[in-house]
Amino acid sequence: MRHLTALSAPLALCLAAGPVAAQEFERGPRNTDLEPASEDQFRAPLETTDITLDTTVIAGGLVHPWGIEVLPGEQGYLVTERPGRLRTVSRDGIVSDPISGVPEVLNQRQGGLLDVALAPDFEDSRRIYLSYAKPVGDGLSATAAAYATLSEDMTALEDVTEIFVQEPGSTVPMHFGSRVDFDGNGHVYITTGEHSSPETRVFAQDLDKTYGKTIRLTLDGEVPQDNPFVGEEGAVPSIWSYGHRNPQGAMVQDGDLWVIEHGPAGGDELNAVEPGLNYGWPVISYGQNYNGSEVGEGIAQQEGMEQPVYFWDPVIAPGGMTMYDGSAFSDWQGDLFIGSLSPGGIVRLELDGGTVVAEERLQMDLGRVRDVTVDDDGGLLAITDFEDGEIVKILPASGS
Repeated sequence: MRHLTALSAPLALCLAAGPVAAQEFERGPRNTDLEPASEDQFRAPLETTDITLDTTVIAGGLVHPWGIEVLPGEQGYLVTERPGRLRTVSRDGIVSDPISGVPEVLNQRQGGLLDVALAPDFEDSRRIYLSYAKPVGDGLSATAAAYATLSEDMTALEDVTEIFVQEPGSTVPMHFGSRVDFDGNGHVYITTGEHSSPETRVFAQDLDKTYGKTIRLTLDGEVPQDNPFVGEEGAVPSIWSYGHRNPQGAMVQDGDLWVIEHGPAGGDELNAVEPGLNYGWPVISYGQNYNGSEVGEGIAQQEGMEQPVYFWDPVIAPGGMTMYDGSAFSDWQGDLFIGSLSPGGIVRLELDGGTVVAEERLQMDLGRVRDVTVDDDGGLLAITDFEDGEIVKILPASGS
């Protein structure tokens, strides 16, 4: 049985915010005075695009939605809710009952059901991937990932198969990561956090633990033999890169893995991830601890540790991200769109090759944007992370 949550379909389509002109934005003061390693990795020029946007609420009543995927054809969207529910939402705003068969999750603090991703061959296999906070006994939890088959009527998950569980379990239900994406060559990437505490953050540097890592597996969950640490004594062979803090955004573009992660107070990072490399946390950071103390030795650069392509101070608190390849915004082709939890809205980055050359803040009135993607018609889709969360679509206003 399908039902409407919060908005009926006709009402949902009427709840357009109306045209919103481009928004001026000023950056706040920095938390640290650490100098960037290069000028182009910090505070690119702020742009204000000469475009008016229409924002339409497709559906509301979602409880802390975390991930969204566009289903093929006219099937609508697949959305996770952090308390542990997976739902479909039709294009006219009808929200389904929870889909059965979702793995048990730990719904505490930042834990719960996290990302959802369609397998590259979804139209044939109907396989989806989920990441989530898994309870692992004795008050412990860990980032985990599984794949399953979505039934033809989209009411159930079948043949649920767990492919990754972070080790060791943690008593701190924070910093789980976790996004899932594919490289188109038979591999799936999973990002993991380091559970936040001073005791566990150092595990991001340890190759015998899967805290603060990107993980690379085959689509069936096996370890590829060309992973960088295969055969290295004491190292977990599924690790692709390490030294990450809390990466909640990831995408593969033209074969390259991009990861965006939360810093502490300052120091959110966009990283171009290469196999086997160390991205520095918590040894180096462009931020500081929330209490104002230095992270480690208070340094942002060290030999053998990678620099971010770009970083923010103050933070944007990044969620999911996507590279725009739709038809609705011709001037934004190839730009990066990132959900911002604080100060909120969407961050647009203009790239020239692998360099950020301009930044813009859009739709900041949306508040906590947890994930963004591109719809089939080229519109931007965003989900808002609230108790009464929404799916909104953003398109150019008529005549703009």
